[in-house]
Amino acid sequence: MYWRLTTSLLGRGVPRPRMIPTGLRAGSGGCSRWEEEKTADGVKWTQLEHRGPYFAPLYEPLPDDVQFYYDGKPLKLSLATEEIATFYAKMLDHEYTTKEIFQNNFFNDWRKEMTPQEQKIIKHLDKCDFREIHKYFVDKNEARKALPKEEKQKLKEAADKIQEEYGYCILDGHREKIGNFKTEPPGLFRGRGDHPKMGMLKKRIMPEDVIINCSKDSKIPEPPAGHKWKEVRFDNTVTWLASWTENIQNSLKYIMLNPSSKLKGEKDWQKYEVARKLKDVVHKIRAQYQADWKSKEMKKRQRAVALYFIDKLALRAGNEKEEGETADTVGCCSLRVEHIKLHPKLDGQEHVVEFDFLGKDSIRYYNKVSVEKPVFKNLQLFMKNKDPGDDLFDRLTTVILNKHLQNLMNGLTAKVFRTYNASITLQEQLKALTNPEDSVAGKLLSYNRANRAVAILCNHQRSTPKTFEKSMQNLQSKIDAKKQQLEEAEKELKKAEDEFEETKDAKAEANIRKKKKLLERLKEQLAKLNVQATDKEENKQIALGTSKLNYLDPRISIAWLKEKEQILLKWKPSRVPHQGRQEMALSACRDKFWRLSFQRFLQH
Repeated sequence: MYWRLTTSLLGRGVPRPRMIPTGLRAGSGGCSRWEEEKTADGVKWTQLEHRGPYFAPLYEPLPDDVQFYYDGKPLKLSLATEEIATFYAKMLDHEYTTKEIFQNNFFNDWRKEMTPQEQKIIKHLDKCDFREIHKYFVDKNEARKALPKEEKQKLKEAADKIQEEYGYCILDGHREKIGNFKTEPPGLFRGRGDHPKMGMLKKRIMPEDVIINCSKDSKIPEPPAGHKWKEVRFDNTVTWLASWTENIQNSLKYIMLNPSSKLKGEKDWQKYEVARKLKDVVHKIRAQYQADWKSKEMKKRQRAVALYFIDKLALRAGNEKEEGETADTVGCCSLRVEHIKLHPKLDGQEHVVEFDFLGKDSIRYYNKVSVEKPVFKNLQLFMKNKDPGDDLFDRLTTVILNKHLQNLMNGLTAKVFRTYNASITLQEQLKALTNPEDSVAGKLLSYNRANRAVAILCNHQRSTPKTFEKSMQNLQSKIDAKKQQLEEAEKELKKAEDEFEETKDAKAEANIRKKKKLLERLKEQLAKLNVQATDKEENKQIALGTSKLNYLDPRISIAWLKEKEQILLKWKPSRVPHQGRQEMALSACRDKFWRLSFQRFLQH
C-alpha cells in the first residue's frame, strides 16, 4: 500500500543528502535556465544526476482469516499465486472481469505462475471464488478514507518525502522535476477498448530490468540492497533518465522529465512554432490538395483525399504495426473499405461519409461528415471493386504522406496539422463563447467548453467514471442545501427590512447591509455550484487533459487569461497570495501549463 512505500525494500526509503543544483550553490551565478547558451546539435544536456526510479513495494500476504475458495473449499495459495489472485479480486466489480478475453488471458498467465500442485487443483476459473479477498480490499480502502486527519497528514508527509527524494534531478546545474519517477506496480493489463491482451499479467519491474542514464561525472544511483542495474549509460543525446521493457507488448518504458522542465518546454515551444508557421501556408496547401482531387494519378488523388481528412477531421496518419501484436487500430492512411459508408443524402445533408473504426488506444472513432463533392466521388472510386477488408488508400502509406508534407513545409507532419487545428479551434471557440459579463466561474466554463470542442475534434474520449453518479448526487445535495440557505437568507433580509421600517435606527440599517451582503455571497456560491454541475455533466465522457497537454498552444490560453485578468485576481479567496491565485487560475485552465509562457507572461 502507498503508506508502506517508505519501508519497502525496493522503495528504498533510506534518506540521503539532498542534491543541490549548481545554479543554487554559492558562487554559481544562477542565471535563468532559459537564457543559457544552447548545446551542440543532438546534445540534450551536459550534466544529469538523479536517484533512479522508485520501485513498487513488495507484496504483503493476506491475513490468515481472508480465504480464497476453489470449488467451494478454502485453498491456501503460494505467495506468488496469491498475489496474482489479488489483482483479479480487486477488479471483481469492474466490467473488465466480465469479458471473456480478459478472463482467459488472466487464467492462462495465472496458471503459469502456479506451483505444480496448484495447477493440478485449479483448472477452471468459474470454480474460483475471490469474493472474500475482494471484500478485504474494499474494507481496507474504506478504512483508509476514514482515517483521522492527523493520520492522513502523516501519509501525505511520507509521500512528500518520497517526492522530494526521487522526484527531482539535477540537469545542467538546475533542479528539475521528474515526470514519472515510480515504476508501475504489477497487475493485470487493461488496454483500451477490446484489446486482445487485456487480462495478461504485468510483471513486477526489478532493478535488474532497468537501464540508468546519467552523466559520467555524477553520482550514479545506487540500486536497492542485493540488486544491480541492468546497465548504466552516459548518453547525453536522449532525455530519459531510466528505461525498461514491459512484458506485455515488449515496448520500452521511460522515466522522463516533467512537462515543466526546460527540455520539455523547449520541445513544446518548437512544436507550437511549427504549427504557427503552418497558418501562413495552410491556404496554399489546401488549394493544392483540392487541385489534386482531379489528378490523373491515383496516388495523388488518394494522398489529397487523405490530407483533406487529416486537415478537416484532425485524423491521425496511422502507423504500420505487426499483425496481431496489438488491437486492430487504424489511422487515416490505413483505413479499410469496411471503415466508411457513403451516403449521397443523410439527415438533410449531401455527400455524407460515415466513419466507424478503432483509433489510437482502441478508442472508437464514429462520425458522420458532409464532405466536398469531389472527395465523395473519389471515395466511390477508391472503393470500387474492393472487398471490405481491402485498404481504402491502397497507393498510400504514412511514409509517402509525411515525405510529401515535408516538401510542402519544413517540419510539417500529420501531427502538426492536428496541433494547428486544435489550437485554432480553441482560439475561435474562446472568442465565440466567452461573455465579458460572465462571472469567473462562467468564464472558466467557457474555457472548458472551448477545450471540449478541441477534445471532440481530436476524438479524446473517456469512459464515464464509476464515481460519476455519486459525485453528481453529492454536488446536487450541495446545490439543494445552498438553495435552502438562500431562501433563509431572503427571509432574514425581509425580516431585517421590516424591523428597519419600524425602528429607523442605524443598527437596523447596518443589519440590512449585512444581510444583503450575505445574500449576494450565497447567490454567487449557488451560481458557481450550478456551473460546476453543468461542467461536470458535459465533461463526463470527454478527456480534456490530452489536448491541454499536447495540442493547445498555451500562448492562446495566456492571451485569453491576460484579457480576462479578473480571473487571475478573483479565482481564490483573498487570503491566498496574489501570485498564488494566478497559479491556481492557470492550473484550472491547464493542469501542466507550459511554464515558459507563464514565466514570460508574469515578467511582462
